[in-house]
Amino acid sequence: MRPARAADLPEVIGLDATVTGLHKADYWQRVYRRYGVAGQGVRHFLVAEYGGRVVGFIIGEVRDWEFGSPPCGWVFAIDVEPRVRQKGVGTLLLGAIRERFERVGVRKLRTMLANDNPLILSFFRSQGLRAGRLIPLELEIGTADGTEAGAR
Repeated sequence: MRPARAADLPEVIGLDATVTGLHKADYWQRVYRRYGVAGQGVRHFLVAEYGGRVVGFIIGEVRDWEFGSPPCGWVFAIDVEPRVRQKGVGTLLLGAIRERFERVGVRKLRTMLANDNPLILSFFRSQGLRAGRLIPLELEIGTADGTEAGAR
């Protein structure tokens, strides 16, 4: 477990593409600039290595007073290479970021996930995460063809 380095990006991008089916190199460059290079103290981009290869990553940050919430640690990305799942890598990643959040006084960890992703839901539940007091709300504000939602 260690902070991500620029040399890790091709493996992170490949791992993400394996899991999501999308190659998002530009996105990962931006994430690394914000959380890898600039991430000090309250921003974290960590990787798990096994056999000299990146087999997982986690990204999060401490946020405070959003929605009236005292400082809390937000995890917004975690992934583990499918061939090493069920071997504790995700637990180690979550534990590592949790320790970093605790060092700066954070006492609550939060995340969001798609309700149609039973794998990640099962993982987070196995780690003790439960539904919190915040409720996500959404509004479709545009469509692929550029028209307003509902204005057809």
